[in-house]
Amino acid sequence: MAIEIEMRARFPKDAHDQLVARLKADGEDLGNDDKHIYFYVLPDQLLKVTDNTAAGTAKITLKGSKIGQGSAFAETEFAIAPADVSAAVKVFNGLGFEAAMHEAFNFRHNYRFDGVEIAVKWSEAWGYHAEFELLLDDAASDAARDEATAKIMDVAAELGITLMTEQELADFTAAFEAAEQERKEREQQAVPLR
Repeated sequence: MAIEIEMRARFPKDAHDQLVARLKADGEDLGNDDKHIYFYVLPDQLLKVTDNTAAGTAKITLKGSKIGQGSAFAETEFAIAPADVSAAVKVFNGLGFEAAMHEAFNFRHNYRFDGVEIAVKWSEAWGYHAEFELLLDDAASDAARDEATAKIMDVAAELGITLMTEQELADFTAAFEAAEQERKEREQQAVPLR
């Protein structure tokens, strides 16, 4: 298991284009990483089934926290065959998680800048955004976690990107979850009875 230190930013297209230009010029291009994600927002965790369409791989991930509950959290993941993505989704839905499931396609390109991995992304829910992350061993000390957080903040500042606060993340994800729940309820009401 690893500890992921992850911070996020949302921005308009012009800021996206400036960030990509800077990363192409001064960072390491890690390549395209588009993903089709089925994610389950649980009370204190995030469960994901990810079909990495760009790489032809897939995985199941359990994050020990959900977005807006801190930047450091345990992450456990394991690979599955891309052909098993739909079966994994059926299993989780069959276990009663279907009401918590959301689906998204992320257009994503990864870079590394000064040791920090940066995924520059676009999705319908988030618009243009980026994730800044460092992975640490699960035995990493609090000081190492604080150092990683400071490193991400320094890199974002150097790139001219304002990271979202935990409160901004919590507010954004709560609004997204409420809108998704409302959308699902409307869809259920629109289904004719047989």
